[in-house]
Order: sequence, then structure tokens, then C-alpha cells
Amino acid sequence: MLQEDVRDKLRLDHEDVLRLNFIRNPGVFLYRRHHRAGLRSHIMQVLNPEDVKREKEGVIIDGLRHFPKAGPLKMLRVFRKRFNSMKDAEEELMRVKMVEKFLEPDCIARSDEFLVHYELNGKYQIFLCGLQEYLEGEILDPWSHLDEDRLVSFLYRMGFRRQKDSESTGERWIGRVRENADRLIEKIKQMILQAGHVPDLAGMGNLILTRSGNIKLVDINNISRTSFERTIPIDDRGYPVCDKSIEALSLLERKLTGRSLDERDVIYNTFLDPERMKDVKKIEKKFHSLLTEDRAASGADQYIHRF
Repeated sequence: MLQEDVRDKLRLDHEDVLRLNFIRNPGVFLYRRHHRAGLRSHIMQVLNPEDVKREKEGVIIDGLRHFPKAGPLKMLRVFRKRFNSMKDAEEELMRVKMVEKFLEPDCIARSDEFLVHYELNGKYQIFLCGLQEYLEGEILDPWSHLDEDRLVSFLYRMGFRRQKDSESTGERWIGRVRENADRLIEKIKQMILQAGHVPDLAGMGNLILTRSGNIKLVDINNISRTSFERTIPIDDRGYPVCDKSIEALSLLERKLTGRSLDERDVIYNTFLDPERMKDVKKIEKKFHSLLTEDRAASGADQYIHRF
């Protein structure tokens, strides 16, 4: 019986991961599917078995049984992309290194990417995985409201408790968020202008706001080439991720820094041109229409980008 390629599966479980020839079996960790997984990769939580046991059986604290959620030690990303050669795989890794070069550690979720030989039905193929740090925080959606009240609500949801000086603490935290947003925006602009690439800022959940006030990019593998030509680039799925990422960048700048967009900015002048944005909208609608049809036919997980 032929083994199914994990890259074609809708979802993976613990046993699927253990069947990978490069994963130790039996190992010391448990693997659980993360709620965020898309078309490009499977995302698995790497868990301590003892934490999972406490989650299931509970622990007694002051006479009451609690069921603490097992927190991931790391996130295992199993990429669906296929490579024709080692050169293609190395070029993919170079784009990841590019993001690490331009964005500071406080701006990205650190990840160790690795290439392995994946055994499938007696043959070996080049396979890309990543072991990424797990981030606690709130999803930062560029298209949502990001005023002071919303930012403060994020802080309380992340466990901050009201105190006598909570108002001043909240103000200082919002100030840090704005400073960190400004730094992230400038670093991404440098990457666009100097390296001709932009990371995916449009995907739902790709930006995480942490309790420390940092804004971190999680999806560091979907990196688009930028071009200031009239042609609108699309990725291998037919999505205009380059244009939508720059639109997201402009929303973050306007909402989090409080600045008006610079009319002389060559990036925004090019990609936020009203006629170009209309064309991008048409491409995006076509993408979502086709994706909805594919999901209906296959039962695949939802993969969301914002309109």
C-alpha cells in the first residue's frame, strides 16, 4: 500500500509526525495540530507529555481541580512546497535569511529552518521544515480597529491586571507599541527598497502583538519579490500578496504611528495607486472564489487573507 505524501494531507496528527523518517520514534515530545494552518504548511505544537497529562487529568490547587492548558515548547512547521533541486531549496532558505537580516530579533518569531531527505515509498525527496519559537500574544490585524482602547483591551486580555497606576502603565505600554511599530515599518521599507522583497503581512495571524509591546512577524517563509512596474505580481497560489502586504504596511503606519502617509513615499505612491488597487481587488476576489470552490470540493482548512 502506497504511503500518502504528508504535503498532500489536509491535516496531520501526532502519529503522522512520528511516521516521518527524520523524526525520532518513539520520541520525547507530543505533537498536536495548531489551530492556525494554511495552504503553505502544517503547523504542529511541540508539547511536553507531562504538560499534556496535567491538561487532561488536572491538578489540585487549594482543593480545586484545575486543567491547565499545555503550552507549546516550539512550533513545528512542515512545508508543503516541493523542490526540484537542492538549489531551489537553498534559494528558499536565503529568502528566510533575508528577513532575519532586515528585521531585528524583536520583530520576528525566531525559527530554525532545516532541509531533510523525506522518504516516501522508497524514494527520497528534499523536504523543508522549521522549528519556531512559540509566541504568546494577540493577533494584530492591520484591517481592524487599532485605537488606544483596542490596544489596551489587548493588554488586559494578555493578563495585565488593573492597579492604582494602571492608566499610566497602559499609556506607557501603548507608547512602546507605537515605537516598536515604527521600527518594524521602517525595517520592512528598507527590505522593500534595498532587497526588493516584502514578507507576507496580509495573512490572518501573521503578526502577533506580545505583552512586552513587540510586534512580531510569524510567517517568515512567505516572502514576495517586489516590483515597481505596472504589472501586479501574484504568488504561486494566485494571490496578490505583494500588493496586499504593502497595503497592510500602510494601515499599520497610519493606525499605530498616528502619522499621515507621506505622499512622496515611492512605495505607497506605486502600490496604493487607486487604479492599481482596483485591479488588485479583482485578482483577490478571483483568488477567494477559486479557494472557496477548492475547499468545498476537498474539505480543506480555511486559509484567510483579508479583503
